[in-house]
Amino acid sequence: MNKSSIQKTVARYLLEVQAVRLKPNEPFTWSSGWKSPIYCDNRVTLAYPEVRTYIKNALADAIRQRFPSAEVIAGVATAGIPQGVLVADALGLPYCYVRPEPKAHGMGKQIEGHLSNGQRVVVIEDLISTGGSSLKVVNALRAAGAEVVGMAAIFTYGFPIAEQNFASTNVPLVCLSDYDALLLEAQELDYISADAMESLSSWRQNPAQWGQ
Repeated sequence: MNKSSIQKTVARYLLEVQAVRLKPNEPFTWSSGWKSPIYCDNRVTLAYPEVRTYIKNALADAIRQRFPSAEVIAGVATAGIPQGVLVADALGLPYCYVRPEPKAHGMGKQIEGHLSNGQRVVVIEDLISTGGSSLKVVNALRAAGAEVVGMAAIFTYGFPIAEQNFASTNVPLVCLSDYDALLLEAQELDYISADAMESLSSWRQNPAQWGQ
């Protein structure tokens, strides 16, 4: 599978199973307070075996190609946990998952599963927005002695701030699909009008101010 066909197929799947919803005239409100014409919940893909299997195999192939030295797969809690399990199983690699913060009770763990000092880890995330929460996981893994060789995700909005954050922390990122591919596929499937396309395109340029 070449990159463009993967981007197109994943975008189509996300639209078909309504893991992505586009509502430029009835925007969603993110936890950050941003108004957004798009809402993405890739956990929906788990309910569809064909989609789930395609994404699992595409992530596994991407890791084989980009991060062949990987020794452990780590999922980001919570949405990256099931995707990470699927990918680790496909690759025959050990698995752990990482919480945003250590538990406040019990053993106080932030990383669940076995991780040895110096092991090379690839992190699995479902969605990249600014990259902030994903990179907290990277910091936790590094603090535990792991070598994070990269991150793989299903979808990215492609915000410049995310690119800057990943570059500044020296974490290579590979994503199966992105916002541009999604809009093109939505247009091809007649999910959106030309006017809606213009609004959706402008949102990513300045998401903090869009809709105000």
